[in-house]
Amino acid sequence: MDTRTSPYRLRIEKVRDALRRHGLAAVLVPSSDPHLSEYLPARWQGRQWLSGFTGSMGTLVVTLDTAAVFADSRYWVQAEAELAGTGTELVKIPTGNSMAHVEWLARHVPAGATVGVDGSVLGLAAAQQLQTALTAARVNLRTDFDALAEVWPERPGLPDAAVYEHRAPEAPLPRAAKLAQVRAAMAQHGATHHFISTVDDIAWLFNLRGADVSFNPVFLAHALVDARGVTLFVADGKVAPALQAALAGDGVRVAPYAAATTALAALPGEAVLLIDPKRVTFGARSAVKVRVVEAINPSTLAKSRKTDAEAAHVRAAMAQDGAAMCEFYAWFEAALADGTRSEPITELTIDEQLSAARARRPGFVGLSFNTIAAFNPNGAMPHYHATPESHATIEGHGLLLIDSGGQYLGGTTDITRVWPIGTITAEHRRDYTLVLKGTLALSRTRFPRGTLSPMLDAIARAPLWAEGLEYGHGTGHGVGYFLNVHEGPQSISKAIPDATMAMEPGMITSIEPGLYRPGRWGIRIENLVLNVPAVTTEFGEFLEFETLTLCPIDTRCIDRTLLRADEIDWLNAYHATVRERLAPLVDGAALAWLTTRTEPI
Repeated sequence: MDTRTSPYRLRIEKVRDALRRHGLAAVLVPSSDPHLSEYLPARWQGRQWLSGFTGSMGTLVVTLDTAAVFADSRYWVQAEAELAGTGTELVKIPTGNSMAHVEWLARHVPAGATVGVDGSVLGLAAAQQLQTALTAARVNLRTDFDALAEVWPERPGLPDAAVYEHRAPEAPLPRAAKLAQVRAAMAQHGATHHFISTVDDIAWLFNLRGADVSFNPVFLAHALVDARGVTLFVADGKVAPALQAALAGDGVRVAPYAAATTALAALPGEAVLLIDPKRVTFGARSAVKVRVVEAINPSTLAKSRKTDAEAAHVRAAMAQDGAAMCEFYAWFEAALADGTRSEPITELTIDEQLSAARARRPGFVGLSFNTIAAFNPNGAMPHYHATPESHATIEGHGLLLIDSGGQYLGGTTDITRVWPIGTITAEHRRDYTLVLKGTLALSRTRFPRGTLSPMLDAIARAPLWAEGLEYGHGTGHGVGYFLNVHEGPQSISKAIPDATMAMEPGMITSIEPGLYRPGRWGIRIENLVLNVPAVTTEFGEFLEFETLTLCPIDTRCIDRTLLRADEIDWLNAYHATVRERLAPLVDGAALAWLTTRTEPI
């Protein structure tokens, strides 16, 4: 791309014009919205619109002479390609939680100058870190500067998809009971009011779902809870009159979306407000005039612990998802072997066919994220996504990585498998088996209840570390219940642990170690697991993982010499369970494929 005519370069120049008009030296554009969401409505995809970088995480900084995107190792290859010729550089950072852009601003903005940011989309904790660093560098911070409003004339409005009810039996706990849980936690904190902005918390608390963003069945809203009622702030027209009446029966009043900060500012002087500093924006916090208690949202902890009834629905959804995978892989292997097929199979074909197989399953609502179908070097980009302009054809030899998932009324799925194409090498098998050993090691682990989830991370990495190998992403993320595919508070990663990350019964988490060789291939083997009781001894209560995901792990890629007998036994037992659970749901070619791929080794 010619830097001089790049549309992204021209947009960045408009930002610089706005900086000059407002007397600013730089602007920070985070990848966030007023709810600090991972997946953003189009209105807040400003970092992508300005820079051209489409990764789901990253921060853009624009000064009068420089523009830079800060992204972690999951996106380096992608970002380098997408930013080429745009005039915006990539700054590589170690993790998605890195505050390198703050340090960069403190170094590059002269003392006495001012940095602008839209405080309505900046997390409170992030704002505090930014303010501290800039103050130390004698740089001013302005938090009411919305660069997108200045330079994006066709900026999308608020999404208008309807809100709908998540009903029983898939929603076994009524919202009145959930509100009672939240109010009990408020009382423990001495709070009279509680403000919630995170959209998955709101969807869970009210048993409501929506379609305001891709993949996660949520809607834009804020909520203000007190001892007697709740105000749900949501855009006009999104909640039908019948649903409003049902909500009113549980003491929930619907108010305009834009009225949330006004309501915060109008709280009575004697009120005590509970807010979660990691899940509220600086802009919302700035509207508050009353005493504040800071703690994790009670709903965040509650929704992470799936009930027995919810777990039963998740198991059923996993079986349907696994059956869809069997149907797809049976088709895929047959199509790949069909010498008379006129059309090539590409990464896009895989996405289309796998999505169609899921769509035929009962309870399916949509995908839980963009399918990653990545052949050979594309697999080395953990968040790769094929496009009509750039994708690979599945031909020749190598490894095909497929990371995909679905949203079902009874649960959310996320699974990664790697398959051999043509002839693979001893190096392929070695890498694959070492990753598999990490998946097996953590899947078989027992641990005391309350163990902080980051403490488990090294167990999956140990087989790779022993060979001098490593991967740059976390090992596991929490998963919602027909909600966000990435959910807290637990995270099996190198994150600095805090008390909210304690592993408790009912939590669903991914286990997904990987290994990536840029320009060659990538490997990741992912299952979702449920925390269940194991044993209780004089040392306390111990938990273990129940593997929920049901799909064969390809054994053709395994180097048997690297697996111990107990590891082989676990894999064979897993495959026996997969066959038992899925066989009643498939027939014909899919059943034959399932039978072949679950043969013991």
